[in-house]
Amino acid sequence: MTGWGWWAAAGAAVVVLALCRRPLGALCRLAVRSGLGLVFLWLFRGIGALLGVQLGVNLFNGLILGVLGLPGFALLLMAQWVAR
Repeated sequence: MTGWGWWAAAGAAVVVLALCRRPLGALCRLAVRSGLGLVFLWLFRGIGALLGVQLGVNLFNGLILGVLGLPGFALLLMAQWVAR
């Protein structure tokens, strides 16, 4: 690629990132919230063993907690209770 080709590619990349700013921001927020949900599940694993409740620490449960928050945690607990 010549010098002007690199500048054109960089300009196109800036335009694409500017157009995708909101979806990328929402995706980043979801990733952070899901990561925090996984940390919460990992911390709850010790307490849950004492209470007789076992929730798996996996990406699906983390995504549910990331999207729904505390109601998602209640949903996971009810789903585990119904599955027994």
